[in-house]
This record gives sequence, C-alpha cells and structure tokens, in this order.
Amino acid sequence: MTVSVDVTEDVPALVASAAALFAEDAGSHDPRMDLGWPDREGAPYYQDLVADDEALCLLAHADGVAAGHLIGRLLPVSPLRPDAVRAVLESMRVAAECRRRGVGEALVSAFVSWARKRGANELAVQAYAANEGALAFYRAQGFRPFEVRLAREA
Repeated sequence: MTVSVDVTEDVPALVASAAALFAEDAGSHDPRMDLGWPDREGAPYYQDLVADDEALCLLAHADGVAAGHLIGRLLPVSPLRPDAVRAVLESMRVAAECRRRGVGEALVSAFVSWARKRGANELAVQAYAANEGALAFYRAQGFRPFEVRLAREA
C-alpha cells in the first residue's frame, strides 16, 4: 500500500473517490446533499486544491487500485483563538474492499505529519453523528469530541 502526495496527474481518481464518498456517506446521512457535485464541479475544485500550498490531497493505492483519499487544509488563525493553529481533515474515504488493512491509518498519519510540519497544534475532523464506523475510526486515531453541532428542521 502506498500513499501519494503528488496527485497532480491523478485528479480523476481523487474525484472518483470523492464521488464515492458523497454517494456512500452523505447519501446515507444527508438528504439535502447534492450527490452530483463531484461529477459536475469536482475536477476544477480538486485541481485547485492540488496546487494550493495550504491544502493536502492524498491518494492511497493498494494492489494497484485507488484505495482511498484524504483532503486536509490549514485554516486561518482565528482572532478568537489566536493560539490555535488548526488543520482540518476535510474529506476522507477508504474503499470498502480496502478497509481494515491500514489504509485509513496511513492516510491520517500522513495528514498529521503534514499538519505538524506546518505548525498546526490542533487537528479537527467532522463526521455524521449517525456514522458510527467513522466516529469509532477517528476516535481510534486520537480525535476526541470538542464541539457538537446540533441541527433541526426549520
């Protein structure tokens, strides 16, 4: 298994993994999510991220196939929390057939290393509250609840 940092030539694989994440995760947990967004808007969005020094785009490969992706970003320092240098794990997916083989851990490890090298002292990730598998995975990677976002119908 390998994790590629230079995905300039592999943006289509990144878009395909993101589209699968949208379908699998948001499709199960968010009826208002535009599941067609990656196919319509993903290529230019991810191409811009690949070129952005404040963003990280990773692709994992196992057995010669794309096994998953991770998108991370450095966030601007907030004047309300000036001592927090934050990096957010914006998006991550591991293909179902590649789970429990260390792919997710390798992606998160690369993200943590990247964030630390850029001075981050706080890492964040969001997951749907009903996605117990994702929550358990992130907890196993050292993430702990910090803020809770509640939503309701208007």
